[in-house]
Formats: sequence, C-alpha cells, structure tokens
Amino acid sequence: ELHAIGATTLKEYQKYIERDKALERRFQAVTVDEPNVADAISILRGIKEKYELHHGVRIMDSAVIAAVELSNRYITDRFLPDKAIDLMDEAAAKLRIELDSMPVELDEVQRRLMQLEIEREAIRRENDKDRETVLGREIADLTERRDSLRARWEGEKQVLHGIQAQKEAIEKFRVEADQAERAGDYGRVAELRYGKIQEAEAKLKDLQVQAEDQSGRGSMLQEVVTADSVAEVVAKWTGIPLAKMLQGEREKLLHLEAELGRRVAGQEEAIEAIADAVRRSRAGLQDPKRPIGSFIFLGPTGVGKTELAKALAEYLFNDENALVRIDMSEYQERHAVSRLIGAPPGYVGYDEGGQLTEAVRRKPYSVVLLDEIEKAHPDVFNILLQVLDDGRLTDNKGRVANFKNTIIIMTSNLGAHLIQEEFATLDPKNPAPTVDRAREAVLELLRKQLRPEFLNRVDEVVMFQPLGHPEVRRIAELQFKQIQQRLAEAGIQLEATDEVLEHLAAAGYDPQYGARPLKRVMQRQVLNELSKAILAGDIKPDAVVEAQLDADGRIRFENLEVPAL
Repeated sequence: ELHAIGATTLKEYQKYIERDKALERRFQAVTVDEPNVADAISILRGIKEKYELHHGVRIMDSAVIAAVELSNRYITDRFLPDKAIDLMDEAAAKLRIELDSMPVELDEVQRRLMQLEIEREAIRRENDKDRETVLGREIADLTERRDSLRARWEGEKQVLHGIQAQKEAIEKFRVEADQAERAGDYGRVAELRYGKIQEAEAKLKDLQVQAEDQSGRGSMLQEVVTADSVAEVVAKWTGIPLAKMLQGEREKLLHLEAELGRRVAGQEEAIEAIADAVRRSRAGLQDPKRPIGSFIFLGPTGVGKTELAKALAEYLFNDENALVRIDMSEYQERHAVSRLIGAPPGYVGYDEGGQLTEAVRRKPYSVVLLDEIEKAHPDVFNILLQVLDDGRLTDNKGRVANFKNTIIIMTSNLGAHLIQEEFATLDPKNPAPTVDRAREAVLELLRKQLRPEFLNRVDEVVMFQPLGHPEVRRIAELQFKQIQQRLAEAGIQLEATDEVLEHLAAAGYDPQYGARPLKRVMQRQVLNELSKAILAGDIKPDAVVEAQLDADGRIRFENLEVPAL
C-alpha cells in the first residue's frame, strides 16, 4: 500500500480530482481552514526560532504579533499564516543585509574622506599651501574618527557573529542528541544535553550580555526585528504608510488644513472634512471595515472640487496625478457599467479586468475620484453600495479589490444653479442663513436624484460655496506662482505688481464659471506675451522681469536691473 498525503486548493481539487470519481474516492478530503489571528500568532511563535537561526537575528514577540495583525488587515489577497510568515521572513532578511553592510555613519565618513583626498590632490597641483594645511587637519580628524568607528563596528560584528555561531552549535547539538536518543546511544545523549549544549548556552548568554552592553552605549548594528521593522515591509508591499510617524509628519497632519488650503481657496468646510478623515486613518481610529472616508462634493463648476482631490493626492503621495480618476459621464448607458468591474466571460474585454477594481488592486492606498456622479447610470450606485459599506468589490474574475484604505470622493454639479441663486442675495455680515438655505435646497435635490440607502452610506455631503473676489485673487496668486516656478527652471525670475494680480483676478472672475476663466486669462495675457518676449530675445536667461500694468490696462514685462554682488 502507498501512504500519500496531498495538498491542493479547492479550485484545483474541483478541476483535477473531483471530476475523476475513481481517483476522488481513494482519498479522504480534509478541509483546512485559514487559522484565526490567535492561532496564526501561535504558529509563528513556534517557527520563530528557525528564522532567527537562519538569518542570525533576534525576532521580538511584538514583531510576530505585528506580522499577523498587519498582514490580516492590509494584505487581503493572501491567507494566514503564509502571508505573516513571509512578512516576518522579509523583515529578518532586510535586517540581515543591513548587518552585513557598512553602517551609514561609517559610510558617510568614508565618502567624505575620499572627497577630501581628491580635493587635496587637486590643490597640490595649484600649490595652495594654506588650503592644503586646512584639508590635512580635516583629513587627520576624519581618519581618526573613521578608525574609531571601524573598530566599534568590527567589535560589534564579532559579538553578533559569535552569537550566531553559538546558536547554530546549540541547534546542531540538539539534532545530534535527538538522533542519538533514537539510536539508543544514551551516553552520547547525556554528553550533548548536559555537557556541550549547556556549555554553548553559557557562552551564548555571555555574548548576549556583551551585545546588550553595546546596545546601551549606542550600538551601530541593530540585530533585533521589531514591530516597526515589520510595518516598514508592509508599507513597501502595499504603499500604505504604516511605519511609525516622525514628529515632522505629526505636525504636518495637525496642520493639514493649512497644507490643503495652499492649493484650494475658500472651501474651509470641505478641507476640514477631508483633513479629519486623513487624521483618523493615520491615528488608526477609522472603521477597519469601511473606506477611510467617502464624500460627495456639491457645488458650481470651477470652485475647487477636483482641485481638492488632486491636492489631497499630492499631500499623500507627493504626486497630484496619483489618484484613480473615473469620469462617470462615460457610464451613462447600462451596458457600460460592467466596465467598472470587468466584462463578463465571453464578452470583449474580459481579460482586461475592471477599470475601478484593477486600479484599486494595483494601488490599494489611493484617492478615488468619481467625477460628475449624477451623470452615471443608476446601476452604478448598486456597485458603489458595497464599496461604501464593506470596503470591497469583486471583479469579473472573482478577485476582491480592497477599498478599506481609499478615500472616495464623488463630485457633482447638481444644484449649482440653486447655490448661485441663493448666494446672489448673500449678506456678507450674516452669511449663515444664506448658506443654510442653499445647502437645504441642494440636499433636497440630491435626495430626489440618489437613493436613501446610498446617501446613508456616504460619510459627508459637502457643499462648495461660489468663489468671491478675495478667493479668486488668492487663486490668481497661486497660478502666478506656478508660472514663476516654470520660469525659474530657465533661470528667469518673474515678479508682479499688486495691480497686475488684481487685474488678472478681475478679468478671470465669472460667478457662473468660477475660477476656470482665470486659467484662460493667464494663458492669454501672461504666458502668450512672455513666450513672445523670450523668443524675441527681450527676456534672456538669468533675467529679473516684473509684470506691470500700463495705462491701457495691458500687462507688459520690464527687465529689472540685477544688483551687483
């Protein structure tokens, strides 16, 4: 008889074994379920020692717990304990590579020393004795520092290698003792267990005391895998920032409204709602079963709805294009809805996956912008219901896209005319009644357009107010600053008088279209004229140019004298 144990997935079992009844009846099927978090932690604790021995590092119990909990929460396309073991393995391997590499502090001194040596050789040819003397002293100081750091590094490395060697010896003696016990050689068992193993453990204890002593004095080498080490690996795998926040980022998060306000003018309510959602996420307090935040942005065109989504993407990813943008006007027909999750089998585009699900599977930590949501077919809202409620969406191939680390922003121009009408009678001294009336009118319209169960799942409906002259002036400054940055790359410094900025704000302000006309005014009156002047040679590289307003109300550019240094 042949004793066989096979392991396969349910899908492969159905495909290859279940269809062959003669083969299937010769096996007893045992379904092995995924272990829960507590069981997975126990499994990892059991195998931790083998990974410590293999990589030559120590793995803290907190790292084991973090590997299971973080993988369970953030890595959704794999199963426990496999994904947690891989996490722990990679964190230990990363630390092992760092241990075998030269410490950053020593490497920086070595590089600086090399630069100074090259500089000294160049100065010797120029016969500059004073500079050579200064360099000689600096090189001598750095050489002494390098030798001191290298001696420390070698000493610490020697202790860590000793710890690794003793652990390997203990493991080898244990294996030998087990083999001797099975063979009945009890004299050898006693020699190993009560002699060599205890001797190696005593040496290991002494070396570990030395390592702790070095660590207390500020060790150059870190040989312990911590929860933070595991969080860094998860962050690398998923793009979700889980590593411990530095003080600078904490300050930035606390003042996120000011960060976003640099890009979007006059929409404090919307900025505050977004900032609160991001802070909840980074503090670990948001509901783990739902997206970080879901918002409907309502308001007239050109008031900053899409711009706020871009500003948020730039803050989170340092790139304003790092958002998943889907124009819902493309999903007005019923048959187009399937493009979100992918075409069904047998239809064109089945292999391509869904536009929404595929984008989020590739970038699970992202800003999802659904532009002009009111133009979408009603069936789109059925798909979005489970995204807003459960933070997940299954595509045409049965793969689950995880939306739990996304911020979902839906924009709409619905009720824009009502907002414009109400704000036409705005009293600047008492704006609250007008704002409340406009919000109620827009929400009433939204309730007629969207089903109650959909609206109930959205975190917040935010009304964007029409822009006034002060906001448009601020936007004019922001757009002018972008032109300044582009010219600075060519070495041209551009300035502008207050009259020019006032003129641009007035010419680019239209209550009906918001700030959109401002971009056209900038292009026509600033960029076009600047490009002509640069091509004609009137503005040269390294020039300082000031935009001024002439008597006819036209913008002209004057070359300013650069003060001599």
